[in-house]
Amino acid sequence: MVNRPRSRYKCVAMTDRITIALAQLNPVMGDIPGNIEKLRRVRVEAAQKGADLVLSTELSVSGYPPEDLVLKPAFQQKCRAAVEAFAAETGDGGPAIVVGTPWVEDGKLYNAALLLSDGAIAAARYKIDLPNYSVFDEKRVFAAATPQGPVSFRDMRLGLMICEDMWSPETTETLVESGAEMLLVPNGSPYEHDKHDQRIQLAACRVQESRLPLIYVNQMGGQDEVVFDGASFALDADATLAAQLPAWETRLGITRWERRNDGWRSLGGGEIVPVADGLAGIYSAMMRGLGDYVEKNGFPGVILGLSGGIDSALSAAVAVDALGADRVRAVMMPSPYTGRDSLEDAAECARLLGIRLDTISIEPAMRAFEGMLAPAFAGLAADTTEENIQSRARGITLMALSNKLGHMVLSTGNKSEMSVGYATLYGDMCGGYSVLKDVYKTTVFRLSDWRNREPPPGARGPAGRVMPDRVLTKPPTAELKPNQTDQDSLPPYEVLDAILEGLVEGELPVEAIVAKGFDRATVERVWRLLDLAEYKRRQAPPGVKITRRAFGRDRRYPITNAFRPGR
Repeated sequence: MVNRPRSRYKCVAMTDRITIALAQLNPVMGDIPGNIEKLRRVRVEAAQKGADLVLSTELSVSGYPPEDLVLKPAFQQKCRAAVEAFAAETGDGGPAIVVGTPWVEDGKLYNAALLLSDGAIAAARYKIDLPNYSVFDEKRVFAAATPQGPVSFRDMRLGLMICEDMWSPETTETLVESGAEMLLVPNGSPYEHDKHDQRIQLAACRVQESRLPLIYVNQMGGQDEVVFDGASFALDADATLAAQLPAWETRLGITRWERRNDGWRSLGGGEIVPVADGLAGIYSAMMRGLGDYVEKNGFPGVILGLSGGIDSALSAAVAVDALGADRVRAVMMPSPYTGRDSLEDAAECARLLGIRLDTISIEPAMRAFEGMLAPAFAGLAADTTEENIQSRARGITLMALSNKLGHMVLSTGNKSEMSVGYATLYGDMCGGYSVLKDVYKTTVFRLSDWRNREPPPGARGPAGRVMPDRVLTKPPTAELKPNQTDQDSLPPYEVLDAILEGLVEGELPVEAIVAKGFDRATVERVWRLLDLAEYKRRQAPPGVKITRRAFGRDRRYPITNAFRPGR
């Protein structure tokens, strides 16, 4: 028996109209009390706007994706206790709410959506189709449910589908056959470049098949390498857009519906905000991923090496836009090979962004290592060993400043470099996070040009230019020896990135890429470099997932690997 508190809301008689709120939230992984408080606050706000029902996101109580954390019995128990206590609060006469939570039933752990109403857990539905690809490995931790019918709420029947359950027609078909009148879809759908249109199209297919309205509520915010863009929406029974919430914001959206002779239909008036994708979407994902990683892990700010090159300039701009200039520090670490252009460009980047720039020469460290290693290196010619020492001296410098100041080191390497191993372990790969980890070099140039022309929504940085034009036009160089450019060691980035997209995102064989007009020897060389660099990528910091196949959980290759094309 639940003790219900005195009602703070008017009793709502059952009618042929219903108001459903879309709660687009940013949960913190494992912060069960904090996540419940967010749900509590959004329920109060929804009540003030006349909502009868609130739909929150997938695993909104625990955070998503919980990975193996969800296997801990103590974690499962705390989620259950928090949900049961929150359910009791719905006895106050306010709106019902659908929450997502891990849930143990009959000895099995499910990814659940629970309807909390009238002081109790009124219904539970469990995820049927568990994704086991890309960043997802839900079959590792959750049990798959058998098909279930709709839940009853007041005088209507709601078809609950959890995220992946919407991506194929089977669950929708079961719900329609069981008498569902509206489809509700709580989601934890990660951002990928141009993915929003795919979600809309799939939802429209489900609507056209069922002839039922569909409400899709997606999580917003960063969780380690995965970032969620929100962009929740509702479709009327004819698949027209009834509501569209903005991307990259927490938001409560209100939709109003009426039962007519042919079923439930939108009354209109829902917020419809265009969702920007392309470069704006990528940049927003980078901002959100970094911002939430820093905030949720309690770092006071970030520190990075500012070299005068485009990668560090863009990384610094994203950091300032995400965190504010007062939480970003930069360090220029010149060597005897650093050009005056680089010194000037780093200083100008710092000035435009309004961040502190310290200059610490690594030449004394280079001399110290040269003397220390001279006996062991006697008779051996200089090679990349000496170049890597420079990079590692910079890494040691940044890590020392991080230890002393508490700021997290922001790595500045891009996906093109990480693909082919054009990076130094314990050197420029040092860092706690990378915003460019899943961004190819050609996209780095496009993003930098875009950021110089357009201020991103929600950015804390300057509205104007954030880097000098010369940073966008000069040939990329690591400046580890005289007159060095990246193209001394790599194909032109336009060629390299196109080949890498075929190998990484497309998993294409060499022959298919050669057939597109690329030189076979170049393609085979890039393939070989991609395989050989796997051991480096395993030791790289986490970073924002942007593409369909980011390095890490998206793409899992063995380090010891003798397979070669043509063998």
